[in-house]
Amino acid sequence: MAKVGIIMGSDSDLPIMQEAIDILKSFGIETEVDIVSAHRTPDKLYSYANEAHKRGINVIIAGAGGAAHLPGMVASMSPLPVIGVPVKSRNSIDGWDSVLSILQMPGGVPVATVALDGAKNAGILAAQILGSSDSDILDKIISFKQELKQKVINAAKGLKH
Repeated sequence: MAKVGIIMGSDSDLPIMQEAIDILKSFGIETEVDIVSAHRTPDKLYSYANEAHKRGINVIIAGAGGAAHLPGMVASMSPLPVIGVPVKSRNSIDGWDSVLSILQMPGGVPVATVALDGAKNAGILAAQILGSSDSDILDKIISFKQELKQKVINAAKGLKH
C-alpha cells in the first residue's frame, strides 16, 4: 500500500511536486499521486480527504498555487498529517497568495507548510514523519542527513588552498 499521498491542484504543479515524488522514491517510500482541485473538483477533494487513510496513506502532501485552498481543505477533513506546498503559479502574486493561503490556517486545522516550491522538503518531512515509527525509514533519513553534512565538509575543504 502507498504511504504518502501526493496531490496537486493542477497538472501544471507537477514539475514542482515531482521533487517530492523523487525524494520519497529515493527513500523507498511508496507514493500515490493524483490531481485534486479544491475549486474545480470539490467532490473528488471530499472523497480523497475522507478516504486516504483507508487506502493506507499515512501522510498527505498537497501542492497548490494561487488561492491554494487544497492543503487546508484536505486537513479540515482528513485525520492524517498534511504538508502544504505553496506553488508559484502563473496567476500568482509572486507566490505570496499561495504561501499565506496554506500558512494561515485556523486553530484546530494544522497544515505543515514548507517554502514556496519546496516540494523536496515536503517529501523529506513526510519521510521523517513515517520514520518516527519505522526504523528502516529512520535509518535512511539518518544516512541522508549524514550525506548532506559530508557535502558541506567536502565543499569547505575545496575552498582551502
